[in-house]
Amino acid sequence: MPWNFERLNDRSMEIAHTLEDLGVDVAIPLFEETVEWAGAINAVLMDKPRLFGQALLLRDKALMKRRAQLGGIRVGIFEEAHERDDVVRFLKRVNQTLLKLDGDPSDPIHLKAFDKAGCLGHRVIRTPDEVDTIPDEEFPVLMESHLDGWEFAVEAWIHDGKIAFLNISEYVTLGYSVFVPASPDLERYRPQITAQVEKLIKTFDIDFGFVHPEYFVTSDGEMYFGEVAYRPPGFKVFELLERVYGFNGYQALVMAFDPKTTADEIAGFFPREIVDANGYAGCFGVYPRLRVVSRLQLPEDTEDHAYFESHELTAPLAETVTKRTAFGTHWGLVYFFGDDPYTMREVLRQQEDLDFYI
Repeated sequence: MPWNFERLNDRSMEIAHTLEDLGVDVAIPLFEETVEWAGAINAVLMDKPRLFGQALLLRDKALMKRRAQLGGIRVGIFEEAHERDDVVRFLKRVNQTLLKLDGDPSDPIHLKAFDKAGCLGHRVIRTPDEVDTIPDEEFPVLMESHLDGWEFAVEAWIHDGKIAFLNISEYVTLGYSVFVPASPDLERYRPQITAQVEKLIKTFDIDFGFVHPEYFVTSDGEMYFGEVAYRPPGFKVFELLERVYGFNGYQALVMAFDPKTTADEIAGFFPREIVDANGYAGCFGVYPRLRVVSRLQLPEDTEDHAYFESHELTAPLAETVTKRTAFGTHWGLVYFFGDDPYTMREVLRQQEDLDFYI
């Protein structure tokens, strides 16, 4: 059923009642932009008004940080910025807190658009001069202090308030490459990560569905919450999971979001985490390193590698490559599969030094 999801208007309730008349039981958000709509529709379909407020918490990065903090989840320092002066002030205050002196290199801060998916709208600001590069249309933004640590993502299907399946995705370079399941180095934190996700489920009152949170783990083993999305992850992680586990992540999404799915159906659907994986699947997001390109040419080091499987790159539509101003924008993905996580990590890192467009 077509609908304009760009704006709310007087007809917005119509979509919920129309779907209800068609026999729809539950709305499932597939994209970041539909999380609020799914929450609003489910509030009507299930007669649970709080589901709309829950969707808002999971959509707005500043609201979700506050809710996480209220739930006792460890987060960094954060504020909202409505203009450039707010960013300069926050950058100075963070570094003042860190006892930086004049001449010391500043600790960076991170800026994230309130409601963009994944790495879109993510910037790192190190000096007041860089604040001028932020376009007006990106405000308001969430500002966060930088956390030193290992960043990773989690995909968790939830049924009846419990984790039905939990995957840990290992970032090799944020915004460029990821593989599943994680290496043993990261998997050793699984008990702590599971405990953090359980706390997240309780804090955000999630009974059914799917979450895609991001965390940092510091060198001393402390977990910090980054953010959480209430929709499928980017970088085709569901496809990577299907490659190693054999189950369809979207089918799992439908089952987990539907309160009518039984516990036996859930238990019978998901494989065992880690032990049932038949290898490691990863992908690399290609962005041209040259400013002017004329054609696509897969590097021999990529094409000849035993772990290389396929790619979805296409010929360039324009010769001039625009400067990459934020994480999350790439021209296509290259896929790899193999049986060793450390080889996978290395081959994904090597792709950063290769030219796919010349």
